[in-house]
Amino acid sequence: MAQKVLRNVTHCIFDMDGLLLDTERIYEEVTRQIAGSYGRQYTVATRFHLMGTTDQRSAEIAIDECQLPMTVPEYLKRYHKMCSERMSNVPLLKGAERLLRHLHANKVPFALATSSGAEMVELKTRKHRELFDLFNHRVCGSSDKEVKNGKPAPDIFLIAADRFADKPEPANCLVFEDSPNGVTAGESAGMQVIMVPDSRLSPDRCSHATQVLSSLEDFQPELFGLPPFKN
Repeated sequence: MAQKVLRNVTHCIFDMDGLLLDTERIYEEVTRQIAGSYGRQYTVATRFHLMGTTDQRSAEIAIDECQLPMTVPEYLKRYHKMCSERMSNVPLLKGAERLLRHLHANKVPFALATSSGAEMVELKTRKHRELFDLFNHRVCGSSDKEVKNGKPAPDIFLIAADRFADKPEPANCLVFEDSPNGVTAGESAGMQVIMVPDSRLSPDRCSHATQVLSSLEDFQPELFGLPPFKN
């Protein structure tokens, strides 16, 4: 596969779950427990299908593919309760804090674009409030009325770009994602996308990303015209 041409950018937009915060394992555990309570299996294929989507869409996919005898509201009530009990002490993923503090110190604008709702974002980031306060703004896909279509649609990233004061062109924004749905959304928005995928994801599911990294520690800002790390 030919090496992709990397373009300079001025703004960054970050997904949250599985990229900045180690929450995806909790989501996977909760969904597996719900499916298991009905004697159903929650496969890795289904996991990757719903990753990055809104709460509503994730519930629809889980119910359909796991053949769960429950409605979407019933599923979400149970899912949110179980997640809330586990989300108050979520650790940051490798390289996340270093990168965010570097961008902030160098006055590179960056925003959060997560499929989670605002209430869940508050819960998950409580332990890291000072760090998440460095973001220019947040777009919470499951509760933001402007986000009509969740990932893999481009809505959330286009809205995040438009909410920067200087309203950068999509081509000037660099998205950071972990899911195939998120990468598709960023690409559809006309943005370059850095992907930090789950190690179980096959290479062909990552091939549409601009660059694939094993962790945010491997990101080289200077390749995209951003200030390099000093150490």
